[in-house]
Amino acid sequence: MNSPPPHAGAPAPESAPAARVLRYLVRVPMLLWHLLVHLPLTLLLITPVTANLRLGAESLEHRVIRAWSAGLMRVFGFRLRRVGTPLPGAAMFVANHVSWVDISVLHSQRMMGFVAKHEISNWPLVGWLAVRGETIFHLRGSTESLGGVLHEMLARLRGGRSVGVFPEGGARGGGEIGPFHARIFMAAVDAGVPVQPVALRYGERGAAQRVVAFGRGESFVANIIRLLGEPARVAEVHFLAPIGPGETEGRRRIADLARQRIVDAMQS
Repeated sequence: MNSPPPHAGAPAPESAPAARVLRYLVRVPMLLWHLLVHLPLTLLLITPVTANLRLGAESLEHRVIRAWSAGLMRVFGFRLRRVGTPLPGAAMFVANHVSWVDISVLHSQRMMGFVAKHEISNWPLVGWLAVRGETIFHLRGSTESLGGVLHEMLARLRGGRSVGVFPEGGARGGGEIGPFHARIFMAAVDAGVPVQPVALRYGERGAAQRVVAFGRGESFVANIIRLLGEPARVAEVHFLAPIGPGETEGRRRIADLARQRIVDAMQS
């Protein structure tokens, strides 16, 4: 059963044209600075030479990527709010999928290698950044590609690293949470690692899910331009109770339980 977040079906009020122009005047220079200054500095700090340096319990590389992702979200006017704590070590994080923004929001809180559609690798800048962010690309509809994705996920989890997945298989316009595909959970079952559901809510109580999502026929570039002019709003990241190895049997049950926890969080 598909369950829309509260208020997700209501269209957001149009902001005044003058206010939108003012936001562009402020945010476009901020975005250019973030890309032309902060990004090169970030790349200098995630070279193979610095890969093994650590700051506390986290590597320098991961901390820098998290900081850059958080900065990107601030450029777009998102005020990040975290609820709960992400699991350390090897874990599979599964979240509802709203927009390209999801990956940056999650990376601002916890570094994880995402499984994402192969088309993202061709997106301007974001595709290149996704590669640097340890993304595992999947060619939709290809059984061979999915087999390779599961193999890579299993290797990373057994190596003590984390992965992030959007089990719906694609964004749904922000108005509903579709069924979770169970097969992708096979890697967590085989590796014996916990699965942590994550609920992503944009706007108070998820009121801006449809605003953040791609509009009908909207391109990636058009979505970026539109979001740059949107009013500031909160982006909530709810790290929910994890599903430990052996807590429930079978990948289908894990998928259904993870989805239900996210649906409950979206409606709270």
